[in-house]
Amino acid sequence: MFLGEDILVWLVLAFGGAMCVGNVLAIVKPPQKVAEGSLSRAPRSRSLAMAAVGFVAALWSLLSLIS
Repeated sequence: MFLGEDILVWLVLAFGGAMCVGNVLAIVKPPQKVAEGSLSRAPRSRSLAMAAVGFVAALWSLLSLIS
């Protein structure tokens, strides 16, 4: 099979991890320069919800790879 049998699980791990880390960093370290029309900081509740979804996806894929 092209790129291995577990390619979907690896992709979910990569996207879930990036989603979790990116949203947490958006809360912890907001941008210093804000473009006109942009928010000065990320919405906390939405970012935490998306970080949780990314964490669950990454955890699921990691457990699928281990078992």
